[in-house]
Amino acid sequence: MSNCRKHHLELTPPSLGDNTAFIDRLAKALERLEGAWPAVPVGRLDAFAQIMRQAAFQVTATVCDGPAGPVLVELEPGDARATAPEPALARRVQEVPTALWGDHGLGVALDVGSTHLQASLHDLADGEELARGTRMNPQAQVGADILTRIHAAAQPGGRERLHRMLVEAAGEVIAEMCAKAGRQAGEVAGLVAAGNTTMTHFLLGLDAQSIPREPYIPVVNRPSPFYTQDLGLELAPGAVGWALPNVGSYFGGDLVAGIVAADLHRREDTAILVDVGTNAEVVLGNRDWLVACAGAAGPALESGVAKMGILAQPGAIEGIKIDPQTYEPTLKIIPGPDGAPVKPKGLCGSGLLQLLAQLYLTRLMDMRGKFRLHDHPRVFESEEGWAYIVATAQESATGADIYVDEVEIDILLRSKAAMYTILSTVLKEVGLEFSDLSAFFVAGAFGNVIDPDTAITLGMLPDLPRDRFIPLGNSSLAGCRKLLLEPEARPQVEAVVGRLTYLELNVNQALMNRFSAARFIPHTDPGRFPSVPVWH
Repeated sequence: MSNCRKHHLELTPPSLGDNTAFIDRLAKALERLEGAWPAVPVGRLDAFAQIMRQAAFQVTATVCDGPAGPVLVELEPGDARATAPEPALARRVQEVPTALWGDHGLGVALDVGSTHLQASLHDLADGEELARGTRMNPQAQVGADILTRIHAAAQPGGRERLHRMLVEAAGEVIAEMCAKAGRQAGEVAGLVAAGNTTMTHFLLGLDAQSIPREPYIPVVNRPSPFYTQDLGLELAPGAVGWALPNVGSYFGGDLVAGIVAADLHRREDTAILVDVGTNAEVVLGNRDWLVACAGAAGPALESGVAKMGILAQPGAIEGIKIDPQTYEPTLKIIPGPDGAPVKPKGLCGSGLLQLLAQLYLTRLMDMRGKFRLHDHPRVFESEEGWAYIVATAQESATGADIYVDEVEIDILLRSKAAMYTILSTVLKEVGLEFSDLSAFFVAGAFGNVIDPDTAITLGMLPDLPRDRFIPLGNSSLAGCRKLLLEPEARPQVEAVVGRLTYLELNVNQALMNRFSAARFIPHTDPGRFPSVPVWH
């Protein structure tokens, strides 16, 4: 059995200073011995990670030659070199695809978000987009946040259930897109998927329990390409999938895809990419270096904290203008599926932010987020302090007033302050000013709907020339699409991952001081926002 060999490895256990994933720790050691990074079958990842933990990272790896390079086919505890590799192990190289898809059939780009799955269907011959599809992530039934889902996955049968939910939802989205395009799911030959580290683990059916626990180690950072049928996703015979790599437990393949979409890693000048979702995730850099960090600035901006906050959907108020003389609002409401006007049900993230900016610009509210005018029919004293009625009970779909009060305003101001603090801290760490940035990419649904003027008025984004702000929409999906259709772009993924440094935001006094200064509209230092009027 000359094409298989055993290597005894004494690996360094994970630590806070080295959060390389279990499988990558193994693959890195084997790369030094084999001269190439070994592929690992997706169905073996969990078992191998478990053996590493149980054997205190003293293991024997069996590697066989596959058509595209070395394949890790077996892992044993301790030193097992005394016994020859089992002949049947050589067949396991067939569990790893020898190549990605070609230019025949269909391909799918898939963004696996914690709230939504979004996908696009393409003709691999010419790259034409044939359809788009979206689904709520069914895991939301289990828990709105990632930690709740990880806990649920630890229960008997939980991991399989969460994995199946994602795979079935992905299958439904693909079938829906194929139906729109008059094609069949059996024609889909290639899939590129990206999500945060936990979503990627759930998609691949992996154990995510070690991700939120110190020292925060995923099962894998760089999953090998896989056959989609091994996930339970029935596409074309031999269809191949690729889940984009994550960096540590912090930074998911969705952000790696975003960097590729923005070409951040190829720019001569320095730019920044901000993706606002559950967290605010930030990447700063150019072709020489990339620095990333994340912080909790998202929930309020996704309308997760306001009583009247709802997700962007028909009936959500997505925009608002307040007349500076009458203080009466004009609302922009997301219409129904047929484009028909509907009554408002609540405010989505962009509507909440625009409301705050309008309250400030019309001087209804001061820089602290407190109402200055109390004698107006739309301003009243609620249980949570003074409030402004955006839509009366007669005007709303709920039969109740839609309003925002000072407590909610304070929470929103904390969120915008967190956002600005994250941005200013990252730049400070690398010795740059906002004015040094040539482009400011804003990703996520937030990037599509947020008006830079609104965000700057609130002091959430820096006061830069407006043409530097570039909305990217779903940058994760855009990056997946690029990697699906452009073979020459694929090697860039390794370059991005290799260049990316994760910056841990230390909650020290200096950071808290920056946060406190940013809690006002637009800021306690008005010189930072010369285009925004200041009144107390």
